[in-house]
Parts: sequence; structure tokens; C-alpha cells
Amino acid sequence: MANETASSNSDPTSDQELNKAKTSRQTRLSPIWVVPIVAIAIGLWLVYDNYASRGTQVTLTMESAEGIEAGNTLIRSRNVEVGRVQSVRLSDDLSHAVLTARIQPEVEDLLREDTRFWVVKPRIGREGISGLGTVLSGAYIQLEPGTEAAPRREFPVSDIPPVAPAGQAGLRLSLTSQLGNSLRVGDPVSYQGYTVGRIEENSFEPESRTMQHQLFIEEPYTDLVTDSTRFWTSSGVDFRLDADGVRVNVESLEALLGGGVTFGVPEDLPMGQPVEANTRFTLYADEDAAREGTFNRYLEYVLLVDETVRGLSKGAPVEFRGVRIGTVAAVPWNFTAPQPDSRARFAIPVLIRIEPQRLGIENSDIDLEEWEDRFQRMFGLGLRASLKNGSLLTGALFVDLNFQRDLADEYVAERFSDRDVFPTVPGGFAQIQAQVTDLLDKLNALEVEPLLTGLDRNLQASESMLNEVRDVSASLNQLLNDPETQAIGGNLNATLDELRSTLQGLSPSSPAYQELTTAIERLDRLMRDLQPLTRTLNDNPRALLFDNLDTQDPIPRAPRD
Repeated sequence: MANETASSNSDPTSDQELNKAKTSRQTRLSPIWVVPIVAIAIGLWLVYDNYASRGTQVTLTMESAEGIEAGNTLIRSRNVEVGRVQSVRLSDDLSHAVLTARIQPEVEDLLREDTRFWVVKPRIGREGISGLGTVLSGAYIQLEPGTEAAPRREFPVSDIPPVAPAGQAGLRLSLTSQLGNSLRVGDPVSYQGYTVGRIEENSFEPESRTMQHQLFIEEPYTDLVTDSTRFWTSSGVDFRLDADGVRVNVESLEALLGGGVTFGVPEDLPMGQPVEANTRFTLYADEDAAREGTFNRYLEYVLLVDETVRGLSKGAPVEFRGVRIGTVAAVPWNFTAPQPDSRARFAIPVLIRIEPQRLGIENSDIDLEEWEDRFQRMFGLGLRASLKNGSLLTGALFVDLNFQRDLADEYVAERFSDRDVFPTVPGGFAQIQAQVTDLLDKLNALEVEPLLTGLDRNLQASESMLNEVRDVSASLNQLLNDPETQAIGGNLNATLDELRSTLQGLSPSSPAYQELTTAIERLDRLMRDLQPLTRTLNDNPRALLFDNLDTQDPIPRAPRD
């Protein structure tokens, strides 16, 4: 130890070197930090994976959230799950429900501008029963992929399935109607009884007070729609009693149950050219109304009818010798307007239309002024209108035009509410009524009392005569029933037998026959001898008293005083 102490005391420099710290270069990241860094990375990856796996968020709006449950209601496309509803809430104005849903990332490209959503749930309608699979599983939202290029994240949800899938080839058209019909989405659109499309949307415009319908025509039937096409409603069964008689028209069974729309080109029009999408057409009440809509060039006249118009209705035909050339437009028309001064009695105004297109004349060939001049000339030639019965079953009337040559010089032009008056004559029933009235007037003018008195006397005389005839008949029956009368026949037969026997004895060789012949010859000679005497007496009866016919008649002498 002494040595050591001595050595330490003897070498202070070495001690300082031993006590000096040594430095060395070390790494900045300690291995202990690896674990938290890996944990953070895993957490970030999990957060990203969770965010990425949530998919695209979309906002769905619908009128009612019936059957929709947050976290449970699925979104499907072709029966494959592609998303789920995350939340359900009311809109800020409480007018509809707002759904927040997540769409899987792999189908994010399906969310386009024309993508459609609708609720699938059990339904019973005219098309049948659908959505029965959701009775146990609950309602779900169906997604139909779109084809547009622009993406979209907010969509409305319909309560009913769409009529035509997105991207299906076809033609969409618009119909305008003032009818209070019951057309619904999905009703058929037919052509000659064959379904070629469906109604997609219905809406009512309060400003114009019209119904707007959008329909879809499937390919390859789009070429059937041209600018000459007319659309009308089909009620299934169309039964009518009018001036044309009884008509029954039956559509398809589907139209019979729910109605629909039918279209076609009237016979009087050309086929026309194809139309563009969203072309607007008018929806008519029936086929006849659609056909009437094609006659848009016409002349209007007023009939001032002095007889009853019961049985005459709007749409009744106007015919010329059985050929329809017009239509009754209104019955009555402008009833309170003043009557022409030439009218002695109040008449019922009826507005009619003369439609030259019904005669197969094109619009370009119709000159209404020329037609008006033509009718004015025919009025002067005796053209008159009258009401006639079109159907004895219904009592419906129509307007008949014909020439009355005896009235040709009696035409006087008249005006009624800025319309020319079409001259009229009483119809068939009015003429019969007038004749019956005249007959009744004549019957009333007869003196019935003397006629009845004479008839009573004749009846009394006839009764007396009948009594005498009855007495004569009784006497005759009594006479015929008398045995002596009944024996006359036998006596007459016996007499005839005796006469036959007598005549058989007068043969030419019998003496009696020869004596009779001799007596006749003598009588003949006597008659010939008496003929000169007879002629003389016929010429001068005095020959019987005077032998000399040339002497004068004696003159009586005067008496003596």
C-alpha cells in the first residue's frame, strides 16, 4: 500500500487522465422507439382503411321514410348489395325525409347524373303483386346505374319503380290534356291493341289547368310516331248510343282494367315525318275526338231552329245527302244574343262547322273564301238545313243538308253574332207534327152533333133491321124444319122422273111428236099471213075502222036551235 500511495502521489498526471470521460459517436433513433412508431403507422393505416372502406357518401331524399331503418336498410343493384343507409332525418322545412347512405367504393362509378333510386317493398297493383321478398327481409332501395358522364351525389328516391331502364333505346314524348282522366304511371301505351310503351310521369299545371303526361315509346316502335300521329285515351270498353247508332269498342284486357293511351294516324292524313324527343302532343278523349282534331280548316254557320233541339248534341254529324261534311259545334250557342229582325219568333241558335277536309281535300288546296261564296250561291238555289232522326233507338238527331227547289227564291241573308245564318226548314218530325195539328184542327171544325145524331139513327135502324133479320131467320129455320118442306125434295125428284119418262115418249117417230110438228107448222103459216095486217095497223091504226084511208075525218055538225 505504501508503494501504491507513493506511486499515486508521485504521478498526479496519470490520475487526471484516468478521471477524464471518454466520448463516442452514438445513433439518433433508439430501438425503443420502433414499437410506438409501428403502432402509430398501424393506427393510421387502420384509420385510412376504415375511411376508404366506408365508400362514397350520398344524400337521398324521399317523401316518406316508411320502411327505412338507419344502419339496416340496404342499397342494392341487380340484387347485389352496394351500400347501406347510415342515417334518417327530416329536412329543415319538414317537407320530406333526408337519408345519408354510403356506397361501396368499387361501385362509385355508378353514381351518375341519370342514376335512379326507388324503394322496393310489397305492392299490389294493376300490374300484379311485386316485392314479396321484402315481407321478411324488409324494404330496400334499388339503384339503377346511370350512363351520363357527370357524377352526382344527391338523388331523389321514388316510391314506384321506373318504367324504362336508364339508357334503354326509345322515344320520350309529352302529352297535354284537359281531361280529368285517371291515367297513372305505368299505364300502357298501345298501337292497334299492341303495347309499345308506358306512361312515365303525370303532373298537373295549375297555371294552364292542364294535365301533363310523359310517356316512353320503346324501340323499334318509335317510327310509328310522326307529326300526323294523334293520341287518345283508351278506357277498355267504349259503348255509345248516338246519331250513328250503337257502337262498342273493346281494347286490351290491361286497358279494360286500368285504362291507357292509344295512338295512330287518322285515315284522312298522310303518315307524316318522324318527330324528335320530347315533342308535345294533345291527348284527346277518344278516337273520334282525335279524328275530329285533324279538321282544323272549317266554316262556321248558325242554324236558327224554330223547333225543339232535344236529341241534338255537340259532335253530331252534319251531312249532305248521307255524306258527312261537318260537325255540330255547340247546342245552343250564344243563347242570349239578339235575334235577327226578320224573325217573328224566338229560335234556338245552333253552331255548326262545315269541314271541307272531310271530303279528302288537303289543307293547301282549301280556300275558305271560295267555299263561303259557293255556299252563298247554293243558298240561293234552295240549299236548306233540317234536323232529322239518326237513330230510332236513341232519338239522337243530326243536321241534314239538302236542296228545296220550291224555296229557291225565298232566301234572305241573315247574321247572328257575327256569323252567317244557314237557312233552315222544319224537320221530318216537325212536318208530321204540323200535319197532325192540321188534321186535329179540321176534326175540331167538324159539326159532330149532327153526325152523331145521324149515326144514332142509323144505329137504331140497323138494330131494327137486325131484329127483322133475326125474325126472318127464325121463320126460315121453322120452315126448313117442317117435315112437309123437307119432303119437297123427294116430291121434286119424283116429278122430274115422270117428266123424263114423258119426254122420252116424244121421240121423232112417235105420233105425238109428228102432231106437234104439224101444229107448229100451221101456227107458223098463220103468223106469216098476219104480218101484213100487223104492219098496216102499225102504220095507220084507222085502217081497222075505215076502208078508205084517203077520206077526211068527218066534221061534227053544229047543234040545231
